[in-house]
Amino acid sequence: MDRFDIVVVGAGHAGCEAALACARMGLHTLLLTLNLDAIALMPCNPAIGGTGKGHLVREIDALGGEMGRAIDDTFIQSRMLNTGKGPAVHSLRAQADKRAYQERIKKALFAEKNLEVRQGECGEFIMEGDTLTGVRTTTGGEIACRAAVICSGVYMDSRIIIGESSWQGGPQGLLASAHLASALRALGIELRRFKTGTPPRIDEASIDFDEMEPQPGDDEITPFSFMTDGAMENRARCYLTYTNEDTHRIIRENIHRAPMYQGTIKGTGARYCPSIEDKIMRFADKDRHQLFLEPEGLGTNEWYVQGLSTSLPEDVQITMLHTIPGLRRARVLRLAYAIEYECIDPLQLRADLSLRALNGLYFAGQINGTSGYEEAGAQGILAGINAARYVQGKESVILGRDQGYTGVLVDDLTTKGTNEPYRMMTSRCEYRLLLRQDNADLRLTEIGHAVGLASRERLERMMKKRSDTEEAIARLKKTWIGKSGQRDAWLLAHGQSEAAGSVCAADLIRRPGICYADLRDIDPTWTPLAREVEQQVNTFLRYEGYLEKERKQVEAFRKAEDTLLPQGFDYMTLDGLRIEARQKLTAQQPRSLGEAGRISGVSPGDITVLMVWLEKLSREKNIPSS
Repeated sequence: MDRFDIVVVGAGHAGCEAALACARMGLHTLLLTLNLDAIALMPCNPAIGGTGKGHLVREIDALGGEMGRAIDDTFIQSRMLNTGKGPAVHSLRAQADKRAYQERIKKALFAEKNLEVRQGECGEFIMEGDTLTGVRTTTGGEIACRAAVICSGVYMDSRIIIGESSWQGGPQGLLASAHLASALRALGIELRRFKTGTPPRIDEASIDFDEMEPQPGDDEITPFSFMTDGAMENRARCYLTYTNEDTHRIIRENIHRAPMYQGTIKGTGARYCPSIEDKIMRFADKDRHQLFLEPEGLGTNEWYVQGLSTSLPEDVQITMLHTIPGLRRARVLRLAYAIEYECIDPLQLRADLSLRALNGLYFAGQINGTSGYEEAGAQGILAGINAARYVQGKESVILGRDQGYTGVLVDDLTTKGTNEPYRMMTSRCEYRLLLRQDNADLRLTEIGHAVGLASRERLERMMKKRSDTEEAIARLKKTWIGKSGQRDAWLLAHGQSEAAGSVCAADLIRRPGICYADLRDIDPTWTPLAREVEQQVNTFLRYEGYLEKERKQVEAFRKAEDTLLPQGFDYMTLDGLRIEARQKLTAQQPRSLGEAGRISGVSPGDITVLMVWLEKLSREKNIPSS
């Protein structure tokens, strides 16, 4: 029998991050995948980042993960999104070379000395009582382990659907996992069925780019990884086009053939990523919808039609495509399809992504009801860290909602659950001004270093960034620029009115349209700052009041989070709670009063009852014995 400390099941974006984390933390790790060719596959859009998602990638990187460095090495176009809004919602997004990204991740996996990668399917879990001791493959192999991280993505009992045709299968012609779902059910784990989809891929030679709007990347490229140095350049261009009334008419005329409207599809789809037929029916007042044409890589003719996800029949897909400017003679290389799959109810998990009912089982990625490579990667590194610490006999690492988007993601899943594929968005994060993507390294590098993932070099670079930022802010707050003709002319040139007396340099940055670099001409103490330090200085001074307000909100949040609840308590015995609250609290066993308050079905009145009960327990503990 083979023996490993940890087995990671599935080598998508969650599995790769989990396996690398376990191995880099010194655990002998096996990464078990259905197909070696599917490692780090991007079966949907070959891009990393996006609104809210870019924050997750930066956090993976700060903890010592691989996704940020891999996309920096393999991107072909990069853009910062939402730059017309405040810094809290700025989100980096990069189009990847699909195959190059896979090879880059494979290289990292096979280079890791504590990690073995193997093709095979997990078919059964070996238990001793309520504790995992190993896994059994469908080919009869037994692998002893002390923990397992399950990252099956969308492959569990998955079914591909195109019009009237459907078959058991995984993304892009790969096999489905036929045995894992039954193995989980045998352990008493509750499953549900979700659905996602993907657009068609078309031949570059059949696209008329001159009929579409070019979408170039940024002139100055921002890397995902804090450790990426050197020049970066865009090597591809994307394009924008639109559907029209002809497109919509064809869809409406064939809506009776759409599996979603026939009732063929049983799984729940993502509300925030609807199919084109769903858009047309739900938003009948709109006369057009955006479509982005994006290359799948530099070595392929495949282009991705973002915004045209569908499960309509083949003939409808082709006819519909040919109504769209730039695509009137498009040749389809891969048809769009819907995919249904099994996943777990994440309310069965603790905040460290371990299963509540059994020991040694961790879950990450789309199996937890999420969508997206970035959400998967963030869960993967956290589950990997905690599986490793479980084997090491150490406490779990739990990220709070005040520490990162990863904390928000996991807390949402494990306290609120999800009835549809969960997608990270900036609006889900209540402390988003504090949790910007540009300060992920400042927030999480020390945690990554403490668990053994973030290197000493990374930690020292982060600490220098922090100290340089603090020194620059302190200097600006002490620097006063006296009245002079030069200063007043400078103010007028920057659209500002003249000032009567001396002006604080920090206050100048707080004025609209002025940044640190602009002070070069009038601040005698001015010195150049690293790009990332200058960004921190500008953001802190412009939003100092708002940041302080959020910090006070976090203090109140932390007080509730630090009020711990006993584990394993039967809340059915606690008088004063409503029956729904008793059931939910007993099932989910929240760690803290704050976590209890976020459980659906637990009211503010129930929280008051818990507070009174905790005070009573505290008084009883302090009563001296007679």
